[in-house]
Parts: sequence; structure tokens; C-alpha cells
Amino acid sequence: MSADEDPNAENPNAENPIDWEPATKLIRGGIERTRYGETSEPIFLTQSFVYQTAEAADARFAGSEPGFVYTRYGNPTTLAFEERLALLDGAEYCRSFASGMAAIHMAIMGLVKAGDHIVAGKALFGSCRWILSHWAPRFGVETTLVDAPDLDQWRAAMRPNTRCVLIETPANPLLELTDIAAVSEMAHAVGAKVVVDNVFATPLFQQPLRLGADVVAYSATKHIDGGGRVLGGALLGSKALLEDAFRDLIRHTGPALSPFNAWVLLKGLESLDLRVRRQAETATALADLIAEHPKTKRAFYPFRADHAQYELARRQMSGGGTVVAFDLGGRAEAFNFLNALRIVDISNNLGDAKSMATHPATTTHRSMTEEQRLEVGVTEGCVRLSVGLEGARDLARDIGRALDAA
Repeated sequence: MSADEDPNAENPNAENPIDWEPATKLIRGGIERTRYGETSEPIFLTQSFVYQTAEAADARFAGSEPGFVYTRYGNPTTLAFEERLALLDGAEYCRSFASGMAAIHMAIMGLVKAGDHIVAGKALFGSCRWILSHWAPRFGVETTLVDAPDLDQWRAAMRPNTRCVLIETPANPLLELTDIAAVSEMAHAVGAKVVVDNVFATPLFQQPLRLGADVVAYSATKHIDGGGRVLGGALLGSKALLEDAFRDLIRHTGPALSPFNAWVLLKGLESLDLRVRRQAETATALADLIAEHPKTKRAFYPFRADHAQYELARRQMSGGGTVVAFDLGGRAEAFNFLNALRIVDISNNLGDAKSMATHPATTTHRSMTEEQRLEVGVTEGCVRLSVGLEGARDLARDIGRALDAA
């Protein structure tokens, strides 16, 4: 095939993808067409790859010759997903995983060893908290949990052996915020790396690497897929850090993302900008409706002026996100609300095109003790609402009716 026929031949008039708007990056990033010149990205459903000679296989495994060797290590379809997400997030490098929790697990365990120390906010997703409180101690790693809004607690918790700082902001489920820039400065002063779970904000509304974080984690299962189809996760940061901390761990423990799932996530990225901005617009309006309803004891949404960290939200986020949380007073009221919904689904997922509501105390945060839940404000009356793409008036009617029933 001549250069003129190669769909990937260098174009002297090509633009630098870094200069594109987010919407363009989400459509065009990471594209490398095969010799067939297909429009949609191909799916490479293969476990392994072949080599022209034994010497070529030797060079490929030694790393002296570029190319793929095994899908557990890497695959053309997963690479396309990684390159597109990295471009959007302003990251040098990205590695993908089979789920969001696989990504978080890698992020933590790749940075610590026996005798090391972790600092994290108390308000964490239940499984993240389980890793810190039950899994990491088995390997001699200690964790200190702090009230995330309190910078003095972060400062006091840092030790000479602190090697990982885990930030979830906005946090699940009550949307508590952490000052990424301030905590990153404290962490770096003691030689620790900062991991930010950016699921709720999405890369459209918050870019932690620009605020000082070292690693950004995503559950691609959420907004990136956006259609409730597949699981996936990702870590982003500098190539040097991700290769040094995670390369061997990924190779030998096998948390690989399926090429098919990577392709679905690629398709999800194409509409991420449109979906998330529309969902956030509706969420902002619904947050006001919920907060002003007489049955609501308290509502939580980062871009409402009554949010405890409203100024921080405006400073480090460009949008309030797609999730609204609120407290109806007790379990009976929360269950009455959920059972009265006619459009919104009862489900523990979020970031979907379909609106979903859940009761965190009995679902996403069930693995925590009652004392731990109350410590971070997750009462029996709390409900988390993930706003989808349905008509705003329909959602307002459904939620208003369910609040009346609470």
C-alpha cells in the first residue's frame, strides 16, 4: 500500500489535538484507522498477537520493539480508549481497567508497601473505604481518615511515611468537596502521591491534574459509558509515574479491560459532552425543586449557594455535576419517596442516561457500620439521585410527586 493509500499517513495540514475543544477531542481523539479506512473504530477481539520471526517476538517482549504481545498487557482498542480519555483529561498517559474499583485498587496498592501510610477523606464510596480499612492493613499499610473539608486535619495527618493520599471529590453520596490544590501541596511536602477519584465531577467539570494531583481515577462504568452497558475504569497521570508504579502490577495481576468494553466506552465518549452538560443543567433545576420542598430536611448540590463548600466548588469545578443528594428524615420517608417514583428507576448506578435514585445506607454504603455512615452524614433518610436525560418537566413532576408521598 502506498503512502497515499494509508489512512494514517501523516497529513502536513493536521492540527494538534491538544488544541481542540473537549467535544472534538471526544470524537476524534485516539483514532488510528486500519488499512481499510473504516469510519468507526475497529474492535480487536484477540487474546494474543503473532510475530514474523522469533527474533521479533524476543524484541517485542524485551520492549526494544514497539507493539502488542498480549491483551492482558495492552490491545489496540483499549489503547484508543486510553488515548482519547487522556487527551480529554489533559494527561500524558492513561491505563484502563476492568472496573472502576479495579482502577482504585491499583492506584492505592501500586503506591504503597508494608510500613507505608495513607491519608484519605472519611466520606468515601463503601468499597473504597473497605480497601483502606480491611484490605490494606493485611499488607502492613496504615490509613488515617480525616474530615475532608478540614485542611487542618489533612495537615495534621501527614507523616514522613505517608505515600498515598486518596481524595474523592465530590464525594459519594453527599457531595462533600476536598480542596485538591491545598491537599496536594501538603502531600507533596512529605513525598506522597495524590490520587483523585473524579467520577462525580467527570473530566468535563474538573481536571485534578491541573490542580496538583498525580493520578486521576475513573469508573468508566458511570458517565463515560452513560448507557448502563459495561464496566470499565481508568487511571491517568504522567507516563513515568504510571509505568513505574503500576506497569508490573497490571501485567501480573490481570485487571485488564475487555476490548469489547473499551469499544463501547469509546462510543460513550463521543456523546459525553452533550450528555453530561444536559444532565447537569437538569440536575441544577431539580436541586432547587428538592431543596425547596417542605418534606426535604436538607439538600446537597455543589453549585447551590447553600452548599457548605460552594465557593470551593465554583473555584475548582466548572459545573455542578449530575448528582443531587438529600435527606428526608428517616428510612420510612426515603423508602416512601423511592417507591412513589414512576419514571426514575431505583438503582445503585449513576451517570446513566436513565435517571436513578438509591438509598445509600442500604446499598452503596451498606458495607460501612452504622457509626461510620453517620460519621460522614449518611443517615437513614438520605437519598442519592443521579439525573439522566429524560425531559426536565417529566422528572420534576415525578420527583415532586414522590416528595409529596414521602
